[in-house]
Amino acid sequence: MENWKRLIRDVPDFPKPGILFRDITPLLGDPKALGEVVDALATRYKARGITRIVAIESRGFIFGAPLALRMGVGFSPVRKPGKLPAKTVNVTYDLEYGTGTLQMHEDAVAKSDRVLIIDDLLATGGTAEAAARLVNTCGASIAEFAFVIELDFLKGRGRLEKVAPVHSLVVY
Repeated sequence: MENWKRLIRDVPDFPKPGILFRDITPLLGDPKALGEVVDALATRYKARGITRIVAIESRGFIFGAPLALRMGVGFSPVRKPGKLPAKTVNVTYDLEYGTGTLQMHEDAVAKSDRVLIIDDLLATGGTAEAAARLVNTCGASIAEFAFVIELDFLKGRGRLEKVAPVHSLVVY
């Protein structure tokens, strides 16, 4: 885990002044570390009855697809509007300054699915909470939220734990 933390680069003042961005691209460039992250997640979830990985656009896809493959379960993307070709379910949610909308194919999860929602980073939890609303709209159950990085000072965990348990690999 410390090796992974060393591979996460701090980028000050991105995307705007005063923000310290945690950049995962060096971790992604290290095949051993990337494999370890996927293995750590697969080990945690292999015996938990997960039947579907739901990943949030776009960095969640980077971890969600190989995790689904490793676990032998289906993968479903949650995307911004206009990116999915078939009929979708939508949710609009509050952002710090305005609103956002996410979509998922209406048949992306089944009522019988036990879902793991994954993304690269947990900040305030609003986007992951919106993804959970999409999963719930389709009738599936959420087993847990998983994140590679958690910014605990933003308190997103408390928001999400009202919905399902939260697991993060690296916490700042």
